[in-house]
Amino acid sequence: MSARPAPAPPARLTRWEQRTEVPLFAAGLIFLTGYAVRVLTPHEAEPWNDIALILVWSTWLLFLVDYGARLRLSGLGPRFVRVHWLDTLVLLLPLLRPLRMVQVYLAVQRRRDRPRLSLYARVIAYAGLTAGLLGFAASLAVYHLEHTAPDASIRTFGDAVWWACATLTTVGYGDVAPVTFWGRAVAVGLMAGGLALLGAVTGSFSSWLIQVFTREDEKRPPERG
Repeated sequence: MSARPAPAPPARLTRWEQRTEVPLFAAGLIFLTGYAVRVLTPHEAEPWNDIALILVWSTWLLFLVDYGARLRLSGLGPRFVRVHWLDTLVLLLPLLRPLRMVQVYLAVQRRRDRPRLSLYARVIAYAGLTAGLLGFAASLAVYHLEHTAPDASIRTFGDAVWWACATLTTVGYGDVAPVTFWGRAVAVGLMAGGLALLGAVTGSFSSWLIQVFTREDEKRPPERG
């Protein structure tokens, strides 16, 4: 028996997501900026730390309101938490909001007659942007968790950025690595995200190459017997 297709989301939920996805992405950037100020500036740097804390909490409350609205509009009730597990995870860990970049793009494209870029270029471009934002968020989190830990090798934000680049690209030099439990938890999440993004880019590039070769074969005149 063939599997049943997933039911389409309610029209009200679709309209809500189309209208709020881009503003929420901007709110995600504000959240990341506020978190960066909290992590990278000295504790006595006032009033910037207080302003950053207000930005972090106010944007998170905005994410909470959006989550509650989509839960109500979906008509799924408590099942929304399981069906939309990525949204639930992003609400609990807002630094993972870059993973919703592809959904942001789809919301923008629904407002246009046709996409401006090919499917493969879209996947590669948005995977790259997602990787950049995710790497920056992971760098902040690991630096925050690691730089004061005993025997830590990640002492500066530059060390954290270098570690994030090596982890995202699956190079893994090993010259710097987290030593705390939560730092390693962030590392596991970044490894999983890096592998997923690398797979998306590699698969899209391979599909594009196959499509190019197929078109070239179709243009080639048939061989005479």
